[in-house]
This record gives sequence, C-alpha cells and structure tokens, in this order.
Amino acid sequence: MKLHELKPTEGSRKERNRVGRGTGSGNGKTSGRGHKGQKARSGGGVRPGFEGGQLPLFKRLPKRGFTNINRKEYAIVNIETLNRFNDGDEITPELLLEVGLVSKLNAGIKVLGNGKLEKKLSVKANKFSASAKEAIESAGGTTEVI
Repeated sequence: MKLHELKPTEGSRKERNRVGRGTGSGNGKTSGRGHKGQKARSGGGVRPGFEGGQLPLFKRLPKRGFTNINRKEYAIVNIETLNRFNDGDEITPELLLEVGLVSKLNAGIKVLGNGKLEKKLSVKANKFSASAKEAIESAGGTTEVI
C-alpha cells in the first residue's frame, strides 16, 4: 500500500443529492416535493408541535410546578477549591471572580463544605454551610458573612 493508492472505504462517501437538475436525475421538475399542497410551497410547512388541528401534546399535558420570582441564585464554591490560595490570604467574592472559581456573582457566594481544607484562610462570603464554617475554623481560618 502506498499513499497514492489510499481510497476511502466503499460506501463511506456519498455525493449530495442536487434537486431540481433535470428529469434524468430523478429529482427534477417538482424537486421531490410532489404536486401542490402546503409542503410544496416555498416557505410552506407547519410550525413545530402542530398536529393538524388536534390539540397538541404540549397543551394536553398538565402544567406542573412553581417558579419563585424572588429566588436567589448563589454562586457555589467548595472549600477544597480554596486550597489553591496561600496561607493567611483573605478570600473575597471579587477575588474568586478574578481567579475564575465563579463565573458570575449572582446573589452572592455560598461556601459549601465539600472536600478538605489545608490552608489557614479568612473567607468573606454571603453564606456558609455549617460544615464549611466548621472546616474553615478548624483549619485556623475565619469566616465573615458579608
């Protein structure tokens, strides 16, 4: 086998179907759209979810749930990710945003206690879980609710 002898596997490459290129192509004249009707027209067709006038599935299904318009979405940070900072550092929401640990400060930062903290840090955030607060203080750090 040489480089100039290489060919794609049989059947792996297929030429695209060019419609409207004469009757001999098998897709000339009406270009595979048949005669007249909604789907034969330009821009024709039905909208997504339309079932020919039958009540569509999305309208037949019951409405469920409730969305609280006052919900506060906190950016979450686990204590294991705080090990990247140096001992004695003061961690603020602005610093976390700058470093890239959070993408945006929605309602603020909530620190969760997942993982193990090995550094002594002073952490400022909007909320702390009980386990996170305990872990930070047992490592010799401080927590401050903003």
